[in-house]
Amino acid sequence: MLHYIKELSDFGLFVLIWLVQLIIYPSFTFMKKSSLIIWHPIYTKRISVVVMPLMLLQIALTFYLTYSSFNYFLLFQSIIIIFIWISTFFQAVPLHNQIESGVKMKKAAEKLVQANWKRTIMWSLIVILNFLDRFTTLNN
Repeated sequence: MLHYIKELSDFGLFVLIWLVQLIIYPSFTFMKKSSLIIWHPIYTKRISVVVMPLMLLQIALTFYLTYSSFNYFLLFQSIIIIFIWISTFFQAVPLHNQIESGVKMKKAAEKLVQANWKRTIMWSLIVILNFLDRFTTLNN
């Protein structure tokens, strides 16, 4: 049962990151500074309510399942998740803070789009690994 909940959180983050990467973050680069300075703090608070529980659930379940029912797919996912968290807190969060500060907002928004490709690819890999894990389990 925990595997299914983990896979749901993985898939939720996968869908969310692609929406963020293709629609939300690029929209920041088109917004007027006066609009973005008002909208960005609202956006970050609202998106955090969705993202943080999913990220916490994902990391907790992946680490627990890696420990309790080890396989290499889970181990690789655990490593990817560590890199996602590093990228989130050392790249994305500082860029969001720069946008909120109002200093070089457009440049920060552009950097955010570029930096977020790493997280987009990593969350996509997690979903691909889930499919590979399922496929190999079914064939054994």
